[in-house]
Amino acid sequence: MTAFSVVSLLPTLVMPDPDWPTSSPLPAAEATAENAFSEDEENVRLMLRVKEGDVRAFEKLVDLHQNMVIGTATRMLGNTEDAHDIAQQVFLRVWKSAPRYEATAKFTTWLFTILRNLVFNETRRRSRRREVPLEQDDDDHAPQQFADHTAPAADQITQQEELEQALDKAISALPEKQRLAVVLRRHEELPYEQICEILQMSLPAVKSLLFRARSELRKHLAAYLGEEP
Repeated sequence: MTAFSVVSLLPTLVMPDPDWPTSSPLPAAEATAENAFSEDEENVRLMLRVKEGDVRAFEKLVDLHQNMVIGTATRMLGNTEDAHDIAQQVFLRVWKSAPRYEATAKFTTWLFTILRNLVFNETRRRSRRREVPLEQDDDDHAPQQFADHTAPAADQITQQEELEQALDKAISALPEKQRLAVVLRRHEELPYEQICEILQMSLPAVKSLLFRARSELRKHLAAYLGEEP
């Protein structure tokens, strides 16, 4: 998906408003020439321009975050085509919600909250229709294509690919909240506090959620870890 493809859809699609995460307002950025904008300050700066109708700022936001959104959606849904559809819906909601945007949370927290709602709606729709995501044998569609890690040595490729596939399969079998918490923690390396805001759960609840998820994953990966199931 490209920024251009998203922008071209804006006049034709109407999306419902997302839930807005609640948190304390961000502190004003210090106006000093010495300090560069932090990543979130840059996101907020662009989003405030989008609020004024700046399409180029919107395209920049899409460029910055589309891989993260598509990657997370792919790991949650197990299907790249569906993930692209969800990503388009996410950015369309960003555009349509821009007039009411206020920087009351990190931009990525707000973005992941929109993604959470759409992904959970899709998984529940599948559950109602008794649809199970198909496993992808094609490497071009495998969720691990979005993993950010250094290339392994040649003699480790097969073993690592098998482990990644087994891990992705185990994650896909987790309940939706556990699955999203693991993806946000493992792949996006989000702090616990941000995951709490996205899932709208307390810190103890998120830690308990991740503990249960990791325990379940450990059972599924026992053979790879050299442990008894």
